[in-house]
Amino acid sequence: MSSLEEVIGYKFRDKELLAEALTHKSHATEKGSPRHNERLEFLGDSVVGLVVSYYLFLKNPAENEGFLSKTKSAIVSRANLARWAEAIGLGHHLNLGAGEHLSGGAKRHSILANAMEALLGAVYLDGGLPHIEKLVIPWLEAQAPEELDIDYKSALQEAIQKRHKRPPDYELLSEAGPEHNKLFTLRVYLGKKTLGLGSGKNKKEAQQAAARNALDYLRTHEVRPGEL
Repeated sequence: MSSLEEVIGYKFRDKELLAEALTHKSHATEKGSPRHNERLEFLGDSVVGLVVSYYLFLKNPAENEGFLSKTKSAIVSRANLARWAEAIGLGHHLNLGAGEHLSGGAKRHSILANAMEALLGAVYLDGGLPHIEKLVIPWLEAQAPEELDIDYKSALQEAIQKRHKRPPDYELLSEAGPEHNKLFTLRVYLGKKTLGLGSGKNKKEAQQAAARNALDYLRTHEVRPGEL
């Protein structure tokens, strides 16, 4: 456990809290113990959600609620939390039941994500919100947008519908390259107004890129009725 404390940069005063955060229900059941990490997981989910929400709110003053919600959901998703858990080697420290251990539970994303939340819940109880922020904010700032699976297309549609009462449209501009390595370029537009361009290995990826480009454009530009 001490090596995990070194990795996360936090030393627990109450080692029992850390042990509880690392104990899966399957292990507790085998040992006849009532203490496992599900309660801490419940707490950690809310704690990380609060820090992420506050961070996004401050860093994105021009974004609407729809974009903030979708970005937060992507950041605190099970897949993303599991990636964080893998990065700190959390699976090596988990106490799993024999069956879970043999079936590869230490690498299972659902178990890793839940344990990550439990660990954050334990840090919060042991050290308070400032120590959670010291853990979560550097992780947030290291996020690569392409790894988050943010739905820019839905965020753009919400923003456009709210302002103009109709959705944007997408048009394929070009398709280049051999069959196994094509590059699609699309534009997203509203009426006569082009909002953004984007390219990708398939049409879906190109739509997301175009929508992201459009959202960037709309941060500093207003589409006037005369342009449509």
